[in-house]
This record gives sequence, C-alpha cells and structure tokens, in this order.
Amino acid sequence: MKKNTNTLAIKMSIALVLGILAGFLCIFLRERLGVNSPTWKFINFLLFQDISAKGGEKALGLFYIVGQLFINSLQLVIIPMVYTSITLAICHISDTRKLGRISYKTLGFFLVSSIFALILAGFVGMALNLSGAFNIHIESGVNVVAGKTGSNPLLMLIQMVPNNIFAAFSQNGGVLATVFLAVSTGLCINSLGENSKYVKGFLQEINDIVIKFLTFVINVFGPIAIFVLLTRTFAAYGVEHLKPALIYVVSTTITLFLFLIFGYSILIAVSTKLNPLPFVKKAAKVALFGFSTSSSAATLPLNKKTTVEELGVNSDIASFVLPLGMTTNMNGTAIMQVIAAVFVATTAGYDLGLSNIFIIGILALIASVGTPAAPGAGAIVLFTILSGLGYVNDTAILTYSLILAINRPIEMLVTSLNVIGDSAASIYVAKSEHMLDEDVYNK
Repeated sequence: MKKNTNTLAIKMSIALVLGILAGFLCIFLRERLGVNSPTWKFINFLLFQDISAKGGEKALGLFYIVGQLFINSLQLVIIPMVYTSITLAICHISDTRKLGRISYKTLGFFLVSSIFALILAGFVGMALNLSGAFNIHIESGVNVVAGKTGSNPLLMLIQMVPNNIFAAFSQNGGVLATVFLAVSTGLCINSLGENSKYVKGFLQEINDIVIKFLTFVINVFGPIAIFVLLTRTFAAYGVEHLKPALIYVVSTTITLFLFLIFGYSILIAVSTKLNPLPFVKKAAKVALFGFSTSSSAATLPLNKKTTVEELGVNSDIASFVLPLGMTTNMNGTAIMQVIAAVFVATTAGYDLGLSNIFIIGILALIASVGTPAAPGAGAIVLFTILSGLGYVNDTAILTYSLILAINRPIEMLVTSLNVIGDSAASIYVAKSEHMLDEDVYNK
C-alpha cells in the first residue's frame, strides 16, 4: 500500500512538474504571439478551447476533452461514495445501548474539534477573501461564464429532504439530500439489527467497488490528467493563477500545522487536564506515517498500537473510537475544503460574504464525514461543496482542476491531522470513562 502510494506520488509529482513547464511554455507563446494572433488561436482551437462553450462548437479542444473525462469520472462516484460511506459510518455504532455514553462522548469530541477547526478555517478563508489574495483579473482566449451569487441560503434546509429518492441520487448538486438519506438509512439499519445484515453487506460491497474504481482512475489516469489540466489552466489564465495558487497552498499548510500542533494539544489539556506533551511526542510517528501514506485506513494499525501501548488507552475504547473516527472525524479534510472552496469561488468571480463562508463550513463538515479513508478523496469530495453552492462555472472547474493538481502535499498533511484527531478523541473518552492508564500515558 505504502509502495503503491509512493509510486503514485512520484508520478503525480512528475506530472505536476511537466504540467508547470508545459504551462509556462504556453504562457510564453501566448505572450509572444498575442492572444488574438492566428497561431495562438489555432493552438487554443486544437488543445485548450472549451468545446461546450459559445464559440467552441467547431474546436477540437483535446486537452479540454481529456481533462473533462477525468473530472467526469471523479464526479461519477460522488453520490454513491457519499451515500455508502456515511451510511456505513452510522452503522459502526451498532450497539448504542451498550456503548451509549462512549458513543455520545466520541461523537461529541469529534463535533467540538470539528467546530474549532472550521472556525479557524473560516477565519483564514474570510481574511484571504477580504484581502483580495485570491482575486484574478483574467484576459484569455478561453470562454468563461461569469459567476453568480446563489439564492437564499435557507433553501438548503428545504432541499436537504428530497421529495423524490431518484432525483436525490441523480445529480451531484443534491449532496445534502444524499447525506440525509444516508443518515436515515444508517439509523434504520441499526434499529433493525440482524434483520438488515444483507443490506449492510450490500452497501459495503458497493462502497468497496466505488473505492476500487476511484483508485483505478486516480492511479492510471491521474498523472496524465494532472498534466493536461495544469497545462490548460496555465494556458487559459496564465501567470495570474500562480500567485493565488501559491497563497492557497501556503495558507492551507500553515492552518493545518497550527491545528495539528496547538489545536489538539489545547483540546486534550482542557478536556482531560492532562499534559499534552506526551501525546504530542508519542503521536508524532503516527502523524509522520499518515503523512507518508496519505491514507487514514493504512495508518489505523499503527495508530491503534500507539494509542493503546504508549498512550494508555483501553483497547476496547481504541477499537471503537479509531475506526469510527477514520470515517467521521475529518478535521484536516474540513479545513482544506473550506479554504479550497473559498479559493475556487473567489477566483471564479462569485461574491462571498460571511453567510456564504458559514454555509461552506457546514457543508465541509457534512462532506468530510462522507470522505473515504483513501488518498486524494478529500479533494474529490470537495466538488460536492462547490456543486451544492452552485460554484461550477468554467473558471471554477479550471481552478478545481488546479487544486487536484497541486493538492498532493496538502492531502498528506490533512491525513496526519485526521489520524491524530482520532487518537486525541480516544484519550478523552478513555479518561472520562476511567479507562486510561495515566502511568503509561506519562511514561
């Protein structure tokens, strides 16, 4: 798993470098030839033009076609991935009567830590938006549809409960309805117990198929698509995108580091009255392993071993909290998705206010729960937030493509944050249930 992940990371890195070099070559040609020159118009006609936009009816747009096929393949699995992941996450709480207190405390810690993470991300996103760091003035040969401010945000509450189950599954923009159906299904499966074991097994198999498809698409076509998407982005919008993209990477990385180093330490100190330094020192290798694999699932065995043997958490507590947190406690993913959504929306010309960023935070919290514990899944599920808020014009899709290309280091750090959060929750629950060996913890 780690070898395959590292191989993919190398391929993605090569594609990223080649895409940047090809993009700079296109920028040089465009500036040298001029946007309106016959030669550049032919290059744009052949490679970059959006063939679905006005003026692109007769264009070839080869890079656009390849990139769009890749994005469509990722979008194809969004609804089944979100539905099955959230349903199965709910199903993990199989005996709430026996583990009632532990369940509530675990989910409560997850919720509180997520709220603090989202407040931090929302503050950073708002500051970047107000500073104009993501604003871009674009003049290019690619047709772009201007952004529009969405309708009344409260409509989200009505749309969350669908009046047609098939309609809820038929469009990616209906992700909130899918989440509602997933939670409802999970709760009903729990209440039916053994009578629904075949349904649970069926959903698990669907989820496995989705993850397999997703892994295949990313491993086989990901590097090629990253090269094509990045080259087209630079060719369409040029050097103007480099500054905001760099700001996105730096600001997201700093925010993730702040929460990783200080956020969980403060939560442990406040909730358990324990010294957080032993936790920070012993969990460091778990964070490093999560960073290298970019997979919460691959990190779970080491996380459990460290949490039980070195941090003194009872094995039963760790066995319950860690797997549940692997699919429901995604603070790093939520932080990344908030800042990325602000980046995409601002770059695409949408007007963002405090209420918009608040809704982005809520959607990020919900979407992060449905994010599989697989490499790169966070950036893919990001599309559910963008589509749910209507941030899907051509500029938004191109900027989203750029995120797919440059997000690999951020995704690695996101995984570190996610797995450390699961361990911190285990310590809190074990301490509150008198199932924490403090001598082992402080050793």
